[in-house]
Amino acid sequence: MKKNILIVDDLHPLFMEMVEAHGYHCDYRPGIKPEEAYEIIGQYEGLAIRSKFLVTPAVIDKATKLQFICRSGAGMDNIDEAYATQKGIILINAPEGNRDAVGEHAIGMLLSLMNNFQRADAEIREGVWAREANRGIELKGKTVGIIGYGYMGSSFAQKLSGFGVNVIAYDKYKTGFSDQYAREVSMEEIVKYSDVLSLHVPLTSETRGLVDDEYLFHFKKPIFFINTSRGNVVKTQAVLNAIKQGKILAAGLDVLEQEKFPALAEQTWFEELRRSGKVLLSPHVAGWTFESYRKLSEVMAEKLIKLAL
Repeated sequence: MKKNILIVDDLHPLFMEMVEAHGYHCDYRPGIKPEEAYEIIGQYEGLAIRSKFLVTPAVIDKATKLQFICRSGAGMDNIDEAYATQKGIILINAPEGNRDAVGEHAIGMLLSLMNNFQRADAEIREGVWAREANRGIELKGKTVGIIGYGYMGSSFAQKLSGFGVNVIAYDKYKTGFSDQYAREVSMEEIVKYSDVLSLHVPLTSETRGLVDDEYLFHFKKPIFFINTSRGNVVKTQAVLNAIKQGKILAAGLDVLEQEKFPALAEQTWFEELRRSGKVLLSPHVAGWTFESYRKLSEVMAEKLIKLAL
């Protein structure tokens, strides 16, 4: 008997092709409103989502037949994992699918910050030719600190391997992960030696608000700061404060505590963020490339097929 999967977000057609070839039936409704999905979710054994759809305990209670949830991406913070697991629902994500995208995006942000690409481009367009003011800083010889050494952190480290840098990494949840790209260290060493700090952690109760004024205070050297993980891991005002204090030389933020307008513009720190010439922003697209769009769906389908649910 075919198992039905409700797809409430935009997925690459490859996901449907692969799973339907193995006996599943896909109801592809990326434009469905949450309240409409809630009314019909009890008819499905599977649910496929990206980031906009929240799977709360109330949703899970309505999904009486649900056996698995596929998340097209790495983070699972829009799913109540504990409650889903308690209900026997299998959770599938696909960090392998966008690891290269995230690693490359972080590299791009870092190089832009260290070489003043954004400012120099804007000045030339306004008729200003300022070579000395836009002199860059080389990556070679610097120490890059990575927090979180899963798929994303290790991808960033691998991408850095050609730059002649010293890569150190800290991960609270694993040990013995030193490899040819990074050396496992304590948090104390990250704080002491880092010239660059890049975050690659999931959003959990432990990591929410992790980077605040107190956290940044302990770094011994001024750092370049990159966040391509989740916005709520970082207190944006703390980053702005550290920039003013000279503790952060420049920051690349792909994610923010509040995303999308008009809510973003209503944040107390937004005007300062907008005006800062030392912050490079992108709209939560580090893991969202044309290639990752396909790879995420492929990885999800492969994992679901392998489980043979």
